Amino acid sequence: MKSGNSPLEEKLWNDWITDKSSEAANELIINYMYLVNYHSERISSQLPKSVSKEDVRSLGLLGLYDALKKFDPSRDLKFDTYASFRIRGSIIDGLRKEDWLPRSIREKAKKVEQAAEQFEQLHQREATASEIAEKLGMTVEEVETAIKDSLFGNILSIEEKPKSNTSDLKEGIGYSIPDNTTILPENHITKRELNHELIQGIKMLNKNEQLVVSLFYNEELTFTEIGQVLGLTTSRISQIHKRSIFKLRKTLTKMQVFAN
Repeated sequence: MKSGNSPLEEKLWNDWITDKSSEAANELIINYMYLVNYHSERISSQLPKSVSKEDVRSLGLLGLYDALKKFDPSRDLKFDTYASFRIRGSIIDGLRKEDWLPRSIREKAKKVEQAAEQFEQLHQREATASEIAEKLGMTVEEVETAIKDSLFGNILSIEEKPKSNTSDLKEGIGYSIPDNTTILPENHITKRELNHELIQGIKMLNKNEQLVVSLFYNEELTFTEIGQVLGLTTSRISQIHKRSIFKLRKTLTKMQVFAN
């Protein structure tokens, strides 16, 4: 194992690697449970309330156990990094296999999108969440939530596990999961243009919305952590996030169509 582990942790790893001790495995799982909690909370914050947080956590726990079984300590990779990859992959795979988004939510999201398109065609501008809510007899929060939930459905298909051998993963600055697929020049240009549109869209958000988007997607903080940074409640951060996603929905939808 890499240096920096406590003597107790070193002993647990040695017992597990050498003897496959179930007691050592249980202790190691408890020791790294914080990774499961972190990724479960982060992903759950993007899911509809109909998806049980405990179910997401259970998927993450399966990923942690899988990481424990398959980890090779001789590789140039920390277990925390490897386990995070396995935990997140296990959650995404589990969600993808189940119809996690209820039909009622899908239908509501479709109605919101249709209303937004009709409004834009009639008024030659994008509709606000309140205008769509008034048109459909919904609350603003319902409209924003419907957009957020429908967008995350496509994120599940974007975040496919790579087919490359994870033994090739190396650690360091710019660590990422390799992708062996070749991007055609025209696709590269399209993706660059879409990213530019997204950046411009983010600049149109207000200060709090920009901070929430940046801290959530760039710094990978949870809603609770962002709330602590900004001095706001977790529910308020969730509202700001949903409002931001609604404002960015057109660009995000384009990016998802391109990714698929």
